[in-house]
Amino acid sequence: MNRKVRAGAWYIYRPVMMDICNPPYDLEAGEVVTVVNLHGCPKANTMGMCHVLKANGKFGGLVCTNSLQPRK
Repeated sequence: MNRKVRAGAWYIYRPVMMDICNPPYDLEAGEVVTVVNLHGCPKANTMGMCHVLKANGKFGGLVCTNSLQPRK
């Protein structure tokens, strides 16, 4: 079962096996990210994946939703 995430919400990136074997563009474990819905791309949660931006606003990549832990 894949975790559901919300666009605009903040999460901590903790990679699961899928993201360890095929790492995203520019992310390190433990980074704070926000989920975004990019124009022309599938929306967040489609096939258990989503696009993320780093805290500094730079594109982080496409990650598995199970790799995102809610930020407290």
